[in-house]
Amino acid sequence: MPEQLLQITGLTKTFGTFSAVDNIDLELCCGEIYGFLGPNGAGKTTTIRIMAGLLQPNAGVITICGKNLAEHPRFCKSRTGYIPDRPYLYEKLTGREYLGFIKSLYSDRSSKPAAEANYYLELFDLLQWQDHLIESYSHGMRQKLIMTSIFMLNQPLIIVDEPMVGLDPKSARIVKELFKTKAKSGVGIFLSTHSMEIAEELCDRIGIINQGTIRANGTIAELRLQAAKGSAHLEDIFLELTGAFELQDIIRALRSEPAANRKYR
Repeated sequence: MPEQLLQITGLTKTFGTFSAVDNIDLELCCGEIYGFLGPNGAGKTTTIRIMAGLLQPNAGVITICGKNLAEHPRFCKSRTGYIPDRPYLYEKLTGREYLGFIKSLYSDRSSKPAAEANYYLELFDLLQWQDHLIESYSHGMRQKLIMTSIFMLNQPLIIVDEPMVGLDPKSARIVKELFKTKAKSGVGIFLSTHSMEIAEELCDRIGIINQGTIRANGTIAELRLQAAKGSAHLEDIFLELTGAFELQDIIRALRSEPAANRKYR
């Protein structure tokens, strides 16, 4: 039985009267890639920000590597790599300076961070850009720099929010292979994505959240049983479990109505 790396129990977060996350339970084991799916506003990013220590929950317990995040925040954060969907960086630093800054914060996480950084910079075609200011980087380059800063630390838990945004096809393929390689080495990866193809290709288990609650949790085969969908693709299972029943009516109307007759406002 793989060692448990992450456990979330009864996690709840409200903003005023709005319940963004409502009493959810999740777990992630070493060497596992866990997909976290849900519509816009379902509670994915809120959950991830709480896991990363950026938000305080109203209730619930998060355990990382056997330690309570609320009681041992420094320990848990040192073992967690967070790759956000929007890479906010210090634009007046060069890529090399930024990586050096990250190394100084997590100096105990890798015995050879400089060699690790160079490996990923070369892999992502960033070596020739490392002495340029980050303000000159494209969105995709910034995303690859963030990934380099996390991968070089060899942390046991990696939390990823929409990792492929802004990446070219070559870089996206490299990132997927890196996730697989990291998982084989025992790293646990918590992956939030809107891409059903990525989730089907990479994830060992998948959780589907909607309106702040977990609607389904398990392998693709287990999700099919929960959705009573037989051999359906993940997209069909997702739409069934998130209640998007009106989608088929919308599609039928769009296909049957001539474009010339549509009214635009």
